[in-house]
Amino acid sequence: MTTKLANPIDLSLLPIDLAARVASGLDELTAQKFAERLFARDQSLWTSQGENEWLDWLNGPESQLAQADDYEAFSAQIRDAGFKHVLLLGMGGSSLAPEVFALTMGSAPGYPELSILDSTDPAQVKAADQKIDIAKTLFVVASKSGSTLEPSIFMSYFLERARQVLGAKATEHFVAITDPGSKLEAFAKEQKFARIFSGHPAIGGRYSALSPFGIVPLALIGANIKGFLSEAASMMHLCQEPRAASNPGLQLGTVMGLCQTSGRDKITLVTSPEIFDFGAWLEQLIAESTGKSGKAIIPVDLETLSSDPHDYGDDRLFVFIRLEEGDKGQNAKIAETLALLAEAGQPVVTISVPDKTSLGQEFYRFEIATACAGSFMKINPFDQPDVEASKIVTKELTAAYQQSGSLPAESPITVGKNQYADLSFYTDAKNKNALKAQMDTDAVVLMKSHLDRLKAGDYFALLAYLQMDREHQQVLQAIRQDVFAAKKVATCLGFGPRFLHSTGQAYKGGPNSGVFLQITCDDALDVAVPGQKYTFSIVKAAQARGDFQVLIDRDRRALRVHLKGDLKKALQSLSDLVKKALS
Repeated sequence: MTTKLANPIDLSLLPIDLAARVASGLDELTAQKFAERLFARDQSLWTSQGENEWLDWLNGPESQLAQADDYEAFSAQIRDAGFKHVLLLGMGGSSLAPEVFALTMGSAPGYPELSILDSTDPAQVKAADQKIDIAKTLFVVASKSGSTLEPSIFMSYFLERARQVLGAKATEHFVAITDPGSKLEAFAKEQKFARIFSGHPAIGGRYSALSPFGIVPLALIGANIKGFLSEAASMMHLCQEPRAASNPGLQLGTVMGLCQTSGRDKITLVTSPEIFDFGAWLEQLIAESTGKSGKAIIPVDLETLSSDPHDYGDDRLFVFIRLEEGDKGQNAKIAETLALLAEAGQPVVTISVPDKTSLGQEFYRFEIATACAGSFMKINPFDQPDVEASKIVTKELTAAYQQSGSLPAESPITVGKNQYADLSFYTDAKNKNALKAQMDTDAVVLMKSHLDRLKAGDYFALLAYLQMDREHQQVLQAIRQDVFAAKKVATCLGFGPRFLHSTGQAYKGGPNSGVFLQITCDDALDVAVPGQKYTFSIVKAAQARGDFQVLIDRDRRALRVHLKGDLKKALQSLSDLVKKALS
């Protein structure tokens, strides 16, 4: 095929010293024959710990193009059958690329609307149910392993709902995307699902956007999948270029890797508004791939961009993914702000994307870049050891609930008073001592002590086990902004449990530079999990506890606040408390 010119990457706003190191690094990659060895699947580029077993994504665009006619035929069949909704039930690598497609591409005329469920929050499960017409919905159960907790219980819930409405025809509304030989594949065959799409065992979840996990949902909304995959294939060929200085993936990867190894280990993701959700996919790819062995590139997504250089330390790399067909005024405003930061010495990279179909190139470029950065960092960018640690603790807690009917008891270190009476605080003995917290400690003093632990080079992360909706996002983004303005550190926001399969790896396996505020809440409603004693609320609580326990086990600076009673009111109390503690 003819290789199309890649979306342009602009490295002209790198500081002179970094630009020189990048040029030298690219020369070194050329001398090492990095591109040739990468596509030959040479695991010695990393740690020689089996990385070669996870590289089928390298030829993903062409393998998917070969199946495009089949995907399009199935999509037309679903459209013609009158389906109005597609609800994808997944988590992490199985859900984040489809979410980008749903929010960025939208559905072609006549094709169903795509929604994603990747939360065990019962209000979010209920909202997903209420949004669709069961009789006109295709349910896509996406799970690489076929046994991941969340997709399994989502499937149980919606299978029961579909049987209530459709009776014996319920499973005709279900599709599975899973690796061959999985438990889900066996179940889907037994239940006679409408279709089973096979994943590739040698592609890890976060590298699976250009595999059936991403392309099947994209086809179902009537997108131009051949155009999208052709763009990705163009980038694939360009990333085989032996001369690294002309290789778009290695260019970006070298910048990322050299920034990380020199202390600029926060990658601030800036996008044109029309493609804002691309950052959610990048978060997982970068954090889960690089966050291990005490190292990480911490992705900072959807943080309010400041034009004041004094708001940033020397731990940042800014990457702007600019959609050229997007709002010209917004693009210009972002570019102007980044130019000011570059003048002050901040490294800025700009990638120009002509249109949304051309995003196919960026999925592939960032996969190559992340693998390349992992080589500079001397890590395995294809495993996720600390994600598994959280899953183990969660499984132990849900098993305990199945036996006893309750989760283990826990006691707060303090309970807020007066206007903060709807807030309770939890942590372990070591963090409690560090915070000098007693049972009667004032909530403002406690929060101030926690936030005062933020130092130069640290980052602040909100870990919110709440329904991910617009109202909650606005309040939590405001809290982020308050902390950023007062402490001049990078800030992150993740909704649980989805971030457990994403940034959670870097928070636990990366450097001990995070200060964490986990947020849990009383659930106003609950939803049963068919066939289990535990409910969605119990699963979410177990996941939050498992997450917090592993943070503590990794000696992280972590505090949990539990919101009691009316969630809207309690969340506002927390926002007011943070403002007071920062003043």
